[in-house]
Amino acid sequence: MVKIEEPNSKFVKVRCPKCKNEQIIFGKASTEVRCLVCGNLLAKPTGGKVKIKAQVLEVLE
Repeated sequence: MVKIEEPNSKFVKVRCPKCKNEQIIFGKASTEVRCLVCGNLLAKPTGGKVKIKAQVLEVLE
């Protein structure tokens, strides 16, 4: 029997601290993630997981 591994990367729902827009971002993004409404920086890549600079509302499976 072959075991299939689950991916360990997740999507994260965050709220922009500037304009309160809610947005879903990838937890291992390779580029800077900015708010789609005001352009504020929400997450910065670190080579693995992103450093989130916004309020995390929910981790999506």
